[in-house]
Amino acid sequence: MSKAAKDEAAIERILEGDTAAFSTIVERWQGPLVNLAYRFCRDRGRAEDMAQEAFLRAFRRLGSWRRDAAFSTWLFALATNVYRTEMRRFMPETVEMDETVTPVVSLEDTASEADRRRIVQTALRSLPPKYRDPLILFYFHDKDIATTARSLELPEGTVKARLSRGRAFLESKLEKRL
Repeated sequence: MSKAAKDEAAIERILEGDTAAFSTIVERWQGPLVNLAYRFCRDRGRAEDMAQEAFLRAFRRLGSWRRDAAFSTWLFALATNVYRTEMRRFMPETVEMDETVTPVVSLEDTASEADRRRIVQTALRSLPPKYRDPLILFYFHDKDIATTARSLELPEGTVKARLSRGRAFLESKLEKRL
């Protein structure tokens, strides 16, 4: 039985009153949802709390899944909305590139892959959420345009534009620092 079929079977049992079947959903999706939350907040404990809230909302709204999209798409869209709301409620400290990154001559000159990732993550966190969120879903969670659009509840054209603009902003920030 495929994983998607197992998810659907568990959902059927949950909707029929077997609430314990939700543990199957949590076990399968806990890692991906915590990882997604971590991309938003960069704090493991907070990411776990945010994922727990997403699961709670998913459980409460399971009957609203229309099955016109994969369960995973519905779950990631719901989780993304929970995370975005959470981030708006408790705005993280803004990160100014000038305060956190030491200029270097080129990306190749940086000491390690970890340094390059840190520089890119810092630049990414400094972007406005409307550009940062699509970039996170598309590039860090390997979601396609359609899935990213559904997750963010935006038209595909808007997601494409925000990805393009977000990449340009990110490139500009990195060029200034590198």
